[in-house]
Amino acid sequence: MTAYAPDDRVMVSPRYMAGAGDRLADAIGPLIHLFGWTTQHDAATGHVKIDSPDGSVFCDFDPIHPLGTWWTIAHHEPYWEVQFSRQTPMEAVAAVTQALPQLLGDTRHAERIPITDMPLDEIAALHDWSVEDGSLTSPDWYCQLLHTPDEEIVWRAEHAYYENQPLATFTRDTPEGLVRNFFAHLSMPMAVGRGFADVSLSTRHGHSALITPVRAAAMNPHIDHALAQLDRPGRRR
Repeated sequence: MTAYAPDDRVMVSPRYMAGAGDRLADAIGPLIHLFGWTTQHDAATGHVKIDSPDGSVFCDFDPIHPLGTWWTIAHHEPYWEVQFSRQTPMEAVAAVTQALPQLLGDTRHAERIPITDMPLDEIAALHDWSVEDGSLTSPDWYCQLLHTPDEEIVWRAEHAYYENQPLATFTRDTPEGLVRNFFAHLSMPMAVGRGFADVSLSTRHGHSALITPVRAAAMNPHIDHALAQLDRPGRRR
């Protein structure tokens, strides 16, 4: 038996085990409302397609994709493509989508939507990930960002629980700023809020993630979650 009802709000860490969540507006809202990207929405399926004003980039969100690939972001010339699965935290997806206008030269709101210039190995060190032989590995060893520069997919984020479906893939010519933004938000140790029904079964029933309630928290849910982390056994190495 679980202590949570499906509609309970919870805090989950690490965030790469939290699932996508329900903050779709964070990923697409700024493109539409701040930068004037055009949108097509199929209310029956939830399918959303967004195009940049110059037509060079599109974002496609398909929550009923048969392979679980919820997001495809593509640039036409040069061609590059980014894909995210249904398990990819929306915080990491939004860090990529919100950065797209700047890559096209639209610097409005740049102070509110930064693109990190911190190298990937420094981001890894900041969040206690290890770096070795072209891979960045989470402290619990379950999640990796793999660099394969000689292949068409040059960056791939994988999780042991979802071994048949990468969290993210980035093809050749994808601007590294997008990879940096994605990784900075994927690896960030701060917990994220979720509806309990949105947390994957493997995370709910495993022992690698920490889940704490929001409504029962006597203090700020983030602080309550952080204190609960202090009571956990040490990280595996």
